[in-house]
Amino acid sequence: MSTTVIPVTTPTGGYEVHIGRGLLGELPALLPERARRVMIIHQPSLREVAEQIRSAIAATDRQAFAAEIPDGEEAKTAQVAGFLWGVCGQAEIGRGDLVIGLGGGAATDVAGFVAASWLRGVDVLQVPTTVAAMVDAAVGGKTGINTSEGKNLVGAFHPPLAVVADLDVLAGLGAHDVAAGLAEAVKAGFIEDTAILELVEQDAAAVLDIASAAFREVVERAIRVKARVVSADLRESGEREILNYGHTLAHAIERNERFQWRHGAAVAVGMMFAAELSHLAGKLSEEEVDRHRSILRSLGLPVTYRDRQWPKLEDAMKRDKKTRAGLLRFVVLDRIGSVSRLEGPDPALLLAAYAAITEE
Repeated sequence: MSTTVIPVTTPTGGYEVHIGRGLLGELPALLPERARRVMIIHQPSLREVAEQIRSAIAATDRQAFAAEIPDGEEAKTAQVAGFLWGVCGQAEIGRGDLVIGLGGGAATDVAGFVAASWLRGVDVLQVPTTVAAMVDAAVGGKTGINTSEGKNLVGAFHPPLAVVADLDVLAGLGAHDVAAGLAEAVKAGFIEDTAILELVEQDAAAVLDIASAAFREVVERAIRVKARVVSADLRESGEREILNYGHTLAHAIERNERFQWRHGAAVAVGMMFAAELSHLAGKLSEEEVDRHRSILRSLGLPVTYRDRQWPKLEDAMKRDKKTRAGLLRFVVLDRIGSVSRLEGPDPALLLAAYAAITEE
């Protein structure tokens, strides 16, 4: 099947997201001529893939280096960023050179942040290797690291030179990782492209099969939603907030679970909370809340959370970067496919929405 190319516009021009199979071999052709030194930042499980990319780039008469970082959120720390700045210095990465982020969302986040901050900004090319990174983290130019106070509180908006989503690299993913990644795709369905939801409802098993046409269509549709939104609002000053549907509670859950939960699993629970909150606020119908639950369950995603956690979750949400002037802000739905915002809701409303998603 041919490569799908989805454009993303930015104030300084734009870039393209390439989606297809066997695309890693085409990476060197995407590098600008000025980039004579390339730093590949990758996770441990991708050591062989990183070496293949490094060798292919080196064959084009460039110098290519690889730097390994920890898996998951452990990579998104000031200590890891400091290590990578040191590697960039040792490799003499200059203003015209390039960083490649190879891995899941945490890897593309930290690679993007290092590229944004090294020499006040060098190019980054993102190569996401998980479903979540392909449909969300690697597209849009948001980069960042975590602090002890919260997730993604330090970062920069730094659009990539390009994004290469090679579906073949997903072959090694476990079923839970695929399902968790699809939570971000389903989010795009709830906020805008309802055809994504219909595809899941027609055949969830096919959508979960990374070799299927249904899976590829869901991924491409989700990327198109992300591309459209970030093209309209790069710096999250307005419309881009809709991409946070389910994420306010999700980030609190991740912190409460010491980042041992998959991001997509937390987002699934967060979307159920947002749906219940939308319903209690007089917006979303009970049938549409049930539709959330049915779709998420069909993908094997969680729809409930532990009881008696609300004080800790509420405290974590108040530290979230989406909070303004001490007021909690939530992306909610007026109906599926139509988004609005709820600012400073009644605490009793929040507690009732939480009670609706707690485990029996």
